[in-house]
Amino acid sequence: MGKLTVRALRAVLVVVLAGTVFVQASMVWALATDPEDGSLPLTPLRVVTILGMVSAQVALVCVWRLVTMVRRGTVFSHAAFRYVDGVIGAIVAAALMWFTVTAINAPGQRDDPGVTLIMGGVGVAILGVALIVLVLRMLLTQAVARDVEAAQMQAELDEVI
Repeated sequence: MGKLTVRALRAVLVVVLAGTVFVQASMVWALATDPEDGSLPLTPLRVVTILGMVSAQVALVCVWRLVTMVRRGTVFSHAAFRYVDGVIGAIVAAALMWFTVTAINAPGQRDDPGVTLIMGGVGVAILGVALIVLVLRMLLTQAVARDVEAAQMQAELDEVI
């Protein structure tokens, strides 16, 4: 992974992290100062937004750590699984938060249930991303096993030579 790629990805991660912190701060401020007007259940939506941003932040930190491991050449180790599992957990948590938003929003969509169906479909798509990352985790498992096997073979070859 090139230096430019790593720097660009880290810049994106920093911008997104700053954005999530801004959204969280805005939601906390709104919880403290802006009363509900009764048209929507704003308090639960704000709390879910804050929690959703936490899941995004967890994923961002895990991706940052994985990029660091890639840059150092240590990504094919058992330590990487902790961060991949963190990304998977964060994506699943984000999907659960989205389903919660869908459930909170559903009563207001009685006249147009298609919106709720679309929102549910988005939640399923988010879970699909978690499954894709799970498949990538399985590939990482195979790569780590091959790396360990190659290291053992190299050690045996070094003994022979």
